[in-house]
Amino acid sequence: MRLRVDFPSTLKQLSKVQKPARGVPGYSRFVNRPAGRVLAAAAHGIGLSPNHVTAASGLVTFPAIAAVALYPPSHALGRWVTLALLIGFALDSADGQLARLHGSASSAGAWMDHVVDCAKILSIHAAVLVSFYRFFDLPRPVLLLAPITFQFAAVLLFFGGMLTEQLRRRGADVHTGPMRPHSAARGIALLPVDYGLLCLIFLFLGNQQLFFALYAALLGAHMVLVPAFLAKWFRELS
Repeated sequence: MRLRVDFPSTLKQLSKVQKPARGVPGYSRFVNRPAGRVLAAAAHGIGLSPNHVTAASGLVTFPAIAAVALYPPSHALGRWVTLALLIGFALDSADGQLARLHGSASSAGAWMDHVVDCAKILSIHAAVLVSFYRFFDLPRPVLLLAPITFQFAAVLLFFGGMLTEQLRRRGADVHTGPMRPHSAARGIALLPVDYGLLCLIFLFLGNQQLFFALYAALLGAHMVLVPAFLAKWFRELS
């Protein structure tokens, strides 16, 4: 199918409609957004809508998540799952960029995007829980609480961030404090709560001990950073 628009020109236009980088973790900022920009330009060229791209993100992501729960861990499975999750994540960035390019952002589109995102967060930790129970040789059953705790923390972070963003948009009556510069170091420091980093650890799914250690390390980081984020957001909105 012949592209209807010039691809480099579309990329240039997309670079002008990026969301602010403030508070965006390193992988999402430096890898996922540029990848999403390329996919958004390609989608624009073949006439796809933002909702089409959101649906494509789900169609790529959810079979990979299901595979984690259904099949024994292996290096091959881990590589396939990681690739699919990262493509789905890039498409998740592409849908918003495409909407801004078209000037077609809508409440329905935002709703669809957030619902799919929430479903990803809920299902990926549920799949890890099932995999731990079916296939992992965990030394103690209590360790099965790790995915449940991680799911709780990740959903709380997602909901808290979305709600804070919506309240910030209500108007001048909400005081959010002075804007900080877009620090690359801060983006790197926030990597432990980056969904992209969670996707990457599935590369090690074939090594049960290493995968569990990495998963537990990310959980530990969430247990520290999520309360810090909640306190920060409450202060800003106060």
